[in-house]
Amino acid sequence: MIFNSYPYLFLFLPIALIGFHLLRRAPFRVSIGFLVLMSFLYYGWWRPQDLWVIGASCGFNFLIGRRVSRLRDTRPGFATLTAGVVANLALLGWFKYAGLFDKTFAALTGEGLNFPEIILPLGISFFTFQQIAYLVDAWRGETEEYHFTDYLLFVSFFPQLIAGPIVHHKEMLPQFQQQKGRGLNSLDFSIGVTIIAIGLFKKIILADYLARTSGPIFDLAASPEGRDLTIGEAWAGTLAYTLQIYFDFSGYSDMAIGSARLFGIRLPLNFDSPYKSFSIVEFWRRWHMTLSRFLRDYLYFPLGGNRKGPSRRYVNLMLTMLLGGLWHGAGWTFLMWGALHGLYLCINHGWHHLRRNFKLPAIPRPVGVLLTFLAVMFAWIPFRAGNYEFGADGSTSAALGATRNILESMFGLKGATFWPPDAAIVVKDSRAFKPIILGLILVLFLPSTQQFMRHYNPAIGLLKPSEGFRRRWWQWRPTLPWLAFTLAMLYLVGREFDQLSEFIYFQF
Repeated sequence: MIFNSYPYLFLFLPIALIGFHLLRRAPFRVSIGFLVLMSFLYYGWWRPQDLWVIGASCGFNFLIGRRVSRLRDTRPGFATLTAGVVANLALLGWFKYAGLFDKTFAALTGEGLNFPEIILPLGISFFTFQQIAYLVDAWRGETEEYHFTDYLLFVSFFPQLIAGPIVHHKEMLPQFQQQKGRGLNSLDFSIGVTIIAIGLFKKIILADYLARTSGPIFDLAASPEGRDLTIGEAWAGTLAYTLQIYFDFSGYSDMAIGSARLFGIRLPLNFDSPYKSFSIVEFWRRWHMTLSRFLRDYLYFPLGGNRKGPSRRYVNLMLTMLLGGLWHGAGWTFLMWGALHGLYLCINHGWHHLRRNFKLPAIPRPVGVLLTFLAVMFAWIPFRAGNYEFGADGSTSAALGATRNILESMFGLKGATFWPPDAAIVVKDSRAFKPIILGLILVLFLPSTQQFMRHYNPAIGLLKPSEGFRRRWWQWRPTLPWLAFTLAMLYLVGREFDQLSEFIYFQF
C-alpha cells in the first residue's frame, strides 16, 4: 500500500481519518493506540513478516533510551548508549549490507559466504536513524520519560514511516499531545487534500512519464548485448532521470506532509526546490533536508566538523558523504555517488576559502545554479545505475558499465550521432525532450508547494508569515476556485491512474 494507490487513498486513509475523529472524546491513549495500530497495519500491508523487525526495534530502543536517560553522564550510561547504537547499526548492516559484502567477497575470492536470502524490510534505514537520534538525544538529556504508546507512534506514524522525513521526537510528540480531543479540522483537511493532490500530480503525471524516457535508455546502457547510446539519448536519459527523481521525491514529500496534515500534524520540511541552489552546500540544505540534518548533527559534528582545521574538515565531509551514499543503497555506485558529492562539497568549501583570502568576485547566481545543476545531474548517473546492483541477478559490473556507457556517450566518445535511426530507437526524441523541457521550466521557474501553500505554514522549518505578509494571487486559499483547482489536478491524475509505481526512495 503506497501513497499513489487505490487502497491507500480510498480505503486505508479514510478509515484512519474517520476512526481518529470518532475517538476524539476517548481517552488520549486510546486515540494514540488507534493511530499506532493503523500505522502497523500500513507497514504490514506489503510483508506482514517484517512487523517483528520494527516491533522489536521499537521495544529495544525504548528500553535502551530510558536506561541511557537515567544513567546520563555516567560510564554505564555511555556503555549502554554505545551498545544501543551498535545494535541498531548491526541490524541495519545485516539486512542492508550483508548481500553487498557477500558479492564483494565472492568477486575477490571466487567463492561467496552462502548467506541466506535477505529481504530488506521497508523503511529500515529511516526508522533506524530516527531511533539512533533518539538514543543520542537521551544521552544529551533532550528527551522525556515518554509513554511506550507515544514512542511507538513517534517511530511508526504512517505518513513518514517508509521513506521519511526523518523526524525528531521533540518535533512530533508535543504535536500529538496538542491534538488531544481535537479530531479532524476542516482547514487542516483542505490543506492536506490539496498538498496530497499536488504530490499525486508530481508523481503520476510528471515523474512516471519521465521514467518512460530514463528507464529504457539506462536499461540499454546496462545491457551487455545492447548497442552504444547516441549523444542525444545519453543526455535525454540523464536529464529525464534528474527530473524524474526530483518530482518523485518531491511528490512523495508532499503526500507525506499532506497525509499528516489531515490529522493536524505538521511534518518537517524535507524538500525545498533543490535545483534552484546556487552551490552544492545550498543543494544539501534543500534536498532530503532531514537526512542532511541527521548526517550533520549525528555524524559530521561528532567527527569534529570544521573545528579541527580545514584538512580535517575535508576528511569529515568526505566520510560523511560516503556514508550518506551507502545509506542510500548497498552498492558501489551509491558509494561513487556519495564520493562525488563529498568531492563537490570539498571544492565548494575550498572555493569559499580562496574567495575570502584573495578577495575574488562571486560567481553570478545564474552561472552558480547551472554549475550546481550539472554537477548534481552527473552524480545521478551512478545513482540510477545502482539499480543494476540490486537483486539476485544484479551485478556491480552492469551498474559500472551503465555509468561508463552513459558518460562516454554524453561527450561523444561513442560516436557523433545525436539520435539513432527509427529502426534502432528505444525512445522517440519528441517524446523524450518535450517533458524534459517542461520539467526544467517547472523546477527552475515555478514556485514550490511550500511557497504555494505559504500562508498556512504547511511544514515545520518554514517561518510563519509576518504581520504585513501579502498573499500573492497564485497562493492557495480555502475558496471555491481553489477547490476547483484541486479537483482539476485530481481529475488529471485519475486519467493516468492505471499503473502502480513505487516511489524511488522506498527502496532505501
